[in-house]
Amino acid sequence: MARFAVGAQLWPQHTTIEQLTDAWRRAEEVGVDSLWTWDHFFPITGDPDGPNFEGWSLLAAKAVVTSRPRIGVLVTSAAYRNPNLLADMARTIDHLSGGRVVLALGAGWAQRDYVEYGYGFPDARTRLDHLATTLETVRDRLHRLNPPSKGDLPIMVGGGGEQVTLRLVAAHADWWNAFGPAERYARKSGILDERCREIGRDPADVVRTALLQPHEIDDVGAFLDAGARHVIVSLAPPYDLEPVERLIALAAAG
Repeated sequence: MARFAVGAQLWPQHTTIEQLTDAWRRAEEVGVDSLWTWDHFFPITGDPDGPNFEGWSLLAAKAVVTSRPRIGVLVTSAAYRNPNLLADMARTIDHLSGGRVVLALGAGWAQRDYVEYGYGFPDARTRLDHLATTLETVRDRLHRLNPPSKGDLPIMVGGGGEQVTLRLVAAHADWWNAFGPAERYARKSGILDERCREIGRDPADVVRTALLQPHEIDDVGAFLDAGARHVIVSLAPPYDLEPVERLIALAAAG
């Protein structure tokens, strides 16, 4: 089995700040390489009006509560924040964290988030066009901020759309994220290879991450065979870290 990094995405819904901060600390103690939240304004499972916390505010807190893992919002909807502001937020939190932020972006999909927070809900192509513009603007702003980011601040693009999203990954992303099942991930990873070659980019330049549910951990070998080198498991509260510990043990065994 290929060597790989291990991450955990801890859901910011149906929970408390105390539960989250405790889980961040426990996850760092067991050895995760990355810690993630998500970018939704309302719960996406369970009671739709239950407790929920905003992702970028949590990321700033995570930057100072933890000291070692990479941190990010998996993934940020490009439509929710001015891209120049978003770049500045990411750079600032990168300094708070000592250079550990990954700026992960996607086109967004949750209609309630868009509508209730006043963004309308444009069609998928319009959301993707906005993502493309955001990627360009964010990269430009990051190059102009003073001081610059503390770390390398890689840009991730999440999604598997074959005609648009994977072209954006090839053109703009340092990291890519998609989810399973493993056969689907493998197909998307292969298409990403093609999109990179079309523009003269080495496919190996893109760090491939995979978001797994706990029941998919037994399939991790298939994700690795498809090119994943950073495997992130998604966990609901109360944040039982046993799936993370299993992944870390598999990673250590090589």
